[in-house]
Amino acid sequence: MKVIDNLLEETQVLEIEQELMKDTFPWFYQNHVTHKDIDNYYFTHMFYRDGVQSSYFNLTIPILKKIKFKKLIRVKGNLYPNINKVVQHPKHVDFNYTTKGALFYLNTNNGPTNVGNKKIESVRNRLLLFNASQEHNSTTCTDAKIRLNININYL
Repeated sequence: MKVIDNLLEETQVLEIEQELMKDTFPWFYQNHVTHKDIDNYYFTHMFYRDGVQSSYFNLTIPILKKIKFKKLIRVKGNLYPNINKVVQHPKHVDFNYTTKGALFYLNTNNGPTNVGNKKIESVRNRLLLFNASQEHNSTTCTDAKIRLNININYL
């Protein structure tokens, strides 16, 4: 596992953030966060899954240029609304085969990512590189309106 702070230039982060926060950006409601989870919800945007899925895919290129990958599997935006408590979502693995993961944080908040027994704080412009085949989980936050990140799976 590796944490890289200040991954992008501030102008690049602002461009991504501003586009994702427009009232016209297409976020899609998911009635569960993991397949084990029936009580929580969040919003996602699929940029890439077995090919480009979104006309907004180019927003992710500055992040992807910082990651060494052989094959891209998925690039997904995650938007967790503030529900006035920090909820730990169920631990899970992203796929039933070995993959690497990268999580790019677009805002600072008190909702961490947990990988194994390690807690990684959500800090704006931070990239977390980790083994996405190891159990991990997301959370909500209470000190910002939303928790916003981009989740990347690759080989």
